[in-house]
Amino acid sequence: MNPSENTEGVNLLIGDPKAAILKLSIPMIIAMLLMSTYNLVNAIWVAGLGSDALAAVGFITPLFMVLIGLGSGLGAGATSVISRKIGAGDREGANTAAVQAILMTIAISILISILLIAASRPLLLLFGAGNTVDLAVEYGNIIFGGTILILLTNVAYAILRAEGDTKRTMYVMGASSILNIILDPILIYYLHMGIAGAAWGMIISLVMVTLVLLYWFFIKKDTYVTLSTHVDIRRTRSIRDILAVGLPASCEFFLLSFLTIFINEMLVMVASTDAVAVYTAGWRVVMFAIIPLVAISTSVISVTGAAYGGRHYEKFPIIHNFSIMLGMGIAILISAITWLFASQISFIFTYSAEGAHLAPAIAGFLGTMCIFYPFVPAGIMSSSIFQGTGRGVSSLILNVMRNIIFMASSAYILGILLGFGEHGIWYGIVIGDVLGGIVGYIWARVYIRRLMKYA
Repeated sequence: MNPSENTEGVNLLIGDPKAAILKLSIPMIIAMLLMSTYNLVNAIWVAGLGSDALAAVGFITPLFMVLIGLGSGLGAGATSVISRKIGAGDREGANTAAVQAILMTIAISILISILLIAASRPLLLLFGAGNTVDLAVEYGNIIFGGTILILLTNVAYAILRAEGDTKRTMYVMGASSILNIILDPILIYYLHMGIAGAAWGMIISLVMVTLVLLYWFFIKKDTYVTLSTHVDIRRTRSIRDILAVGLPASCEFFLLSFLTIFINEMLVMVASTDAVAVYTAGWRVVMFAIIPLVAISTSVISVTGAAYGGRHYEKFPIIHNFSIMLGMGIAILISAITWLFASQISFIFTYSAEGAHLAPAIAGFLGTMCIFYPFVPAGIMSSSIFQGTGRGVSSLILNVMRNIIFMASSAYILGILLGFGEHGIWYGIVIGDVLGGIVGYIWARVYIRRLMKYA
């Protein structure tokens, strides 16, 4: 494309913030819902192998979240820096940041893959996997071997989001999920691969997506950002800026991973591995339900970054308020649907004779989480404001307070100290979410008021 021309996505990104958030969010919501649908379907197929297989996936989940955290964290850093460069009219700087993000991702992927495969069994035993450890290692090591695919696709998606091109992100994420949904039953049951089939389905779909992304960036070459060997990758300012957001954002996922490990261990203490299976299934539903909110927050990072790069600070109150109100409207609808259909939703994880006894507990967990959803937008959109402006540490602090100070401690107090068991742990998660949302909103409003002095 002509270097002097803006793409449709870039024009949208630097225009009206409400229109940008809406138009950028819709494709991301569709893409992430399809991806989360795969995660649910994957759990459903694995549930057919019995509660041990489902619990094994649950014990791998914290480590898998480390990979997702690294990819999403580096992606958030790349999105923030590239969108700020675009907002400032620095296309060459955007190209440099994109190439540096890709190179960093490849190096980190190789290192992390080796470490996770080597340490998977002792880590899983430490997490309390017990008699499910062999299944967990079988599933996990295949996933860990594909680390470079998981991280690289996340960063490539982030580059497209940074230039306002969420439609193509939707296409590849959606295609990956659909292919995964098709492959899972074939590999798990028809080819008798068991739990390993679920892992291989993910890897095969990621290979196909990677090939499409490589075609767009290196053959078709119609993106605003150019991945070229001609950029000066020795310019370290972009690397520092990416890491200033990317490392704290990755740590946020590590905190969530730690929270999952901590909750799993508490559940084993107060109940059994069946309680872990309930949490694994129920939390997948929660993650599916908040996908629209996460999608909106990724758009907020791009729109905020462009506004910050262009010094349009007057857009910040609009971005913050609009994204939270939009998210709360969706969250209330999600709560109502979950409340009405908790029993029916739980059935999809308990259709086999081996897992039928989990149905009432899963339905109870989902009913409790209805209180959780409406308080998510205030926290997640506030974190995105900080990430979009390059203040990754502020976003990290918010998540430390939410996941560790509020959620983990509340779950421990109610579930262990006060003896309310697994139900106390569920309500501790809700209380932590409420407190985290309130603190996040207040902090972001204070920061925005300070920025407005320069508008």
